[in-house]
Amino acid sequence: MNYPKYNLATNTDATVFEFVSEGTKGTIVKAIVYTVTDSEMVYNLGFGDKIILDEETGEIDVDDSVISDNGDRDMVLATVAKSAYIFTEIYPERALFFMGSTVSRTRLYRMAISKNFEEISKTFSIFGAILQVDGGIVDVPFDSKTDFYGFLIKRK
Repeated sequence: MNYPKYNLATNTDATVFEFVSEGTKGTIVKAIVYTVTDSEMVYNLGFGDKIILDEETGEIDVDDSVISDNGDRDMVLATVAKSAYIFTEIYPERALFFMGSTVSRTRLYRMAISKNFEEISKTFSIFGAILQVDGGIVDVPFDSKTDFYGFLIKRK
């Protein structure tokens, strides 16, 4: 994504990234956490305000329900995308799944993918996840006009 990005700090295995959002509401520490799903080759991309779970161990999580409204949305999304490029460069065999915590956030992600599709698709195969009646998920090629449950990207 051709937008300014925040500087990222990461842990040793590049599964946790942190950065500071700077905007109209001040500075907000954000975190991006990659966690394995039921499929060991698919990782969930979780993103939001950083929450410290354990001070002693440094264990963190993210609050993805907060609306920061810090005026830097595009820069934040570009920074999250930057972490996906880094993560999949280190682990090219792993696919990434992500979705918004609300329908409107998932729509925002679809719009961001659509707007930057040409650039993103040079590096990634992009799929939309459709939730089936039985609760299963089917991945189909990305279409900018389709409302998806979530998204799956895999490095080419």
